[in-house]
Amino acid sequence: MHGPAMSGWLLMALCALTGAYCLLRTRGGTAEERRTARAEALMGFGMAAMAVPAAVVAPPAWAWAVYAALFGVAALRALWFSRHSGHHLHHLVGSSAMVYMAVAMAGPGGAAHGGHGSHTMAAAGGVPLLTGLLLAYYAAYVLRSGARLIPVAATTAGGGAMAGGSVTGGTLSGGPAPARWANRPELALACRLTMGISMFAMLLTL
Repeated sequence: MHGPAMSGWLLMALCALTGAYCLLRTRGGTAEERRTARAEALMGFGMAAMAVPAAVVAPPAWAWAVYAALFGVAALRALWFSRHSGHHLHHLVGSSAMVYMAVAMAGPGGAAHGGHGSHTMAAAGGVPLLTGLLLAYYAAYVLRSGARLIPVAATTAGGGAMAGGSVTGGTLSGGPAPARWANRPELALACRLTMGISMFAMLLTL
């Protein structure tokens, strides 16, 4: 999480951009899609804040309690809405992982090394079995999301021209309207893949 400064900044920028795109997705779609986008935006921005190199900006000790409380509430929210959509179970795992990392950072190891840059998360430590289970989950999630992304992107790129409509003035008539860029399924899936990779990278440092 708080590794070399360059990798930390890159991870922070990636998560922040992902969170910003998820925030844009909250402006359209169904109520369930907007709810999902809000949860993913919170995760993206939360991960971006955690990824800031500690050698540059050392968070105060109370910040980890705020992280734990915030994502604890997010986990309960995801559990509640999982009654309607199974995807919220993934949000539950993600929010719980954020609580876990915040608690690890608030412990004696993380507090003692909070301002020493590259070894912050390594010093914080964690429960090896739990860390291993989370790493296995996110490794499987990343592989599954990557496999799903390829056919979704191909279908979105080529599906419009195969719809049977005619092209008039550069637009397709008689076929389905193209999806708005803020609600394209392949971009939403790419954001989830990005956050899965980022979470895996952050857990590796525990």
